[in-house]
Amino acid sequence: MPGAKPWFKRKRVVIPAVVLGLGIIGSAVNGPTETSPSSTASAATSSSSSAPISSVVPPPPVTDVVEAAPAPVTTTVAPAPTTTVAPAPAPAPASAPVPDVSVSQSNALRAANSYLDFTNFSRTGLIGQLEYEGYSTADATWAADTVTVDWNAQAAGSAQSYLEFTSFSRSGLIDQLVFEGYTPEQAAFGADSVGL
Repeated sequence: MPGAKPWFKRKRVVIPAVVLGLGIIGSAVNGPTETSPSSTASAATSSSSSAPISSVVPPPPVTDVVEAAPAPVTTTVAPAPTTTVAPAPAPAPASAPVPDVSVSQSNALRAANSYLDFTNFSRTGLIGQLEYEGYSTADATWAADTVTVDWNAQAAGSAQSYLEFTSFSRSGLIDQLVFEGYTPEQAAFGADSVGL
């Protein structure tokens, strides 16, 4: 038969093969199914309808917890205590309001403390250093005004550092300290502290 199709191209073979293949794939994807106890029980009753009801799987035991009734409470009246009650403590005084500090101000203050731990700065010198590090003028000024520092002690430390490096007259040292940003009073204190 020259016009006859091969067996694997015929509809009556291909369609059932596709359906069978899809069924196999579907069951492989979904996995095995479990039967619930109630479906097993209904299958058992439907398969043996003549069996007595007692042979059917018994229902699961009840797991509800029944609480026991509370025991009766007997009360006795105790005599009033003879101790005195201490008065309530006074409310704590309201603390000072915490100023709103931005993150950049907090970082500038931390940097200012770090610089002052490392070396001596005048107020304007510290502001200039913080600005050089990228802090805004407002944040640098706030940090310099907020930091706990003795500017006279900073001037004295700077004066000592200058004298360790080179020689200065009193007026030359005061001029150098003023150039560094110390006030004339702070510069004079620095010069006095090193004996000039």
